[in-house]
Amino acid sequence: MAVVLITGCSSGFGLEAALAFAERGDVTIATMRNLAKADALRERARTAGVDLDVVQLDVNDEASVASAVAGVVEQHGTVDVLVNNAGVGSRGAVETMSMESAQHLMDTNFWGPIRCIRAVLPAMRAQGSGVIVNVSSLASRVPGTAYSSMYGASKSAINAVSEALATEVEPFGIRVVSIEPGFFDTAIGDNNLDRDRRFEGPYGQDEAWIQSFFDAGVGGGASPTIVADVIVEAATDPSTPLHTTVGDDADMYLGLLAQVDGFEGWMDAVIPIVEATVGPRPAPAAREA
Repeated sequence: MAVVLITGCSSGFGLEAALAFAERGDVTIATMRNLAKADALRERARTAGVDLDVVQLDVNDEASVASAVAGVVEQHGTVDVLVNNAGVGSRGAVETMSMESAQHLMDTNFWGPIRCIRAVLPAMRAQGSGVIVNVSSLASRVPGTAYSSMYGASKSAINAVSEALATEVEPFGIRVVSIEPGFFDTAIGDNNLDRDRRFEGPYGQDEAWIQSFFDAGVGGGASPTIVADVIVEAATDPSTPLHTTVGDDADMYLGLLAQVDGFEGWMDAVIPIVEATVGPRPAPAAREA
């Protein structure tokens, strides 16, 4: 029985992972920034007949992270598994995306996991074991996608940290895994920092075209329980690769990437896939300010 701390459990991968660990009998601490959003998790846990603790933790607030982790260690003695799942999405052109959104995204998706990692490592090192699971994205494994630059950068950054961290903590018996899902049916659209922003300006029509493709991917995605099961496997199976991709579409895109020549070849292969899903890309003249 492990002590498992998970961030971002109000919906999606975090909610399903919390239930999956609890059903195994693990001591499960499901955290979220806003406890007013805990009703869905609590109701699912009650229906499933499992026990878990719901704790407030804001990954953007170092004091909140430190307090939550200290409380878990005080009550349970350690943290065996950390699942860094909390994250937000945001889209926009590099030129016009608000700096506030860009900085908040990087703070949540990159610095948030770093804060949690730094908080749990002393306990893990003291016991000589532990697992850190960072929920990244397929976006970290493929060339940058238009209007997703900051999201892709945040996930690529946490992948780089995962690789370095794995080398640093291996002598202490601690493992690191980066989970990299493709499209799944989650609330990432609802959690988009700029979900109410209008598509206007010089990039508006082109961005709307890309956004419709992502909306179609998420709306037609598989259940997030698939990713939750992979997270549990990563925490329990020492043979899990550091980079673990999840989803048929993720496998397809990585396979495509291996067949093309450079960024130009990637774009030549991907644009037709987008157009087959949501129609032709707007002509350049239609995108002028």
